[in-house]
Amino acid sequence: MKPRLSGLIAAPFTAMLPDGALNLDAIQRQADALVASRVSGAFICGTTGEGLSLTNAERRQVAERWVAAAAGRLQVIVHVAHSSVDESRELAAHAQQIGADACATVGPTFFRPASVERLVEYCARVASGAPNLPFYYYHMPVMTGVNLPMPEFLKTASRQIPNLAGIKFTDENLMSYSQCLNFEDGRFNILFGRDEILLAALALGATGAVGSTYNYMAPLYHRIMEAFARGDLETARRHQMLSIQIIAVMARHGGLPAGKAMMSLVGIDCGPVRPPLQNLTRSQFEVLRQELEQVGFPQRVGALEPVAGAAGR
Repeated sequence: MKPRLSGLIAAPFTAMLPDGALNLDAIQRQADALVASRVSGAFICGTTGEGLSLTNAERRQVAERWVAAAAGRLQVIVHVAHSSVDESRELAAHAQQIGADACATVGPTFFRPASVERLVEYCARVASGAPNLPFYYYHMPVMTGVNLPMPEFLKTASRQIPNLAGIKFTDENLMSYSQCLNFEDGRFNILFGRDEILLAALALGATGAVGSTYNYMAPLYHRIMEAFARGDLETARRHQMLSIQIIAVMARHGGLPAGKAMMSLVGIDCGPVRPPLQNLTRSQFEVLRQELEQVGFPQRVGALEPVAGAAGR
């Protein structure tokens, strides 16, 4: 089994051309930017990466490019969820074949599992497609509707999924998160997935986190982590509050489409989103840009320097 994931792990946007086709050539620049900002990994084709809006062929292409672009500098975790468990299993097998560092899946989102046991059975089948890769369950009940107790999941899955590495925990239930962190003396790698409350997770013992805003403001989160590590909670809280202010602006302007648009403000154009998500109009983008500037993005977060003309869309 590969070493535990730790530090900041970005959930990259899947770059697209104006017509909605994949922009695979952008991946190298995305990877280089993450390395430059001291991000340790890339969780690809997840929520931020619009994985469930891509075809399986596209997801394989994206995964192959990310593994090549990472070139050992980033750990690549491939999200393999699909409405068909067998398709998901094949995507996991592909991730292992191309040399990814781990794979992950959310639970079924249409025919949802009624119990922890059914969820574990599903995950076990997916994970068996890549027996040599660490497998993570992606817990995000606000999107999937699958809201089963994660401590119970670990208890059951630890007996049935040999390559279970942990959970990508994207939920506000910090009691459950702490229970998972401490399950069997910290046996599993529990990655935190809520950027806006990272500091709370650090206080509970988090050592790794996955997030979309690490794509464009990782230096801010490094400052949070460094201030926390030296016991400077006042500074850590101040930096976390800046993160919250920026995320609140992003949320007001559509969440993921706004986040993808924000990449152009740090010089990396990731293009449009796919239906049913809706792209920002030029005027909406300008309002977003102005509101972000008012709270200090990108200047105060230590992101990449904006390039000339980056704001035009």
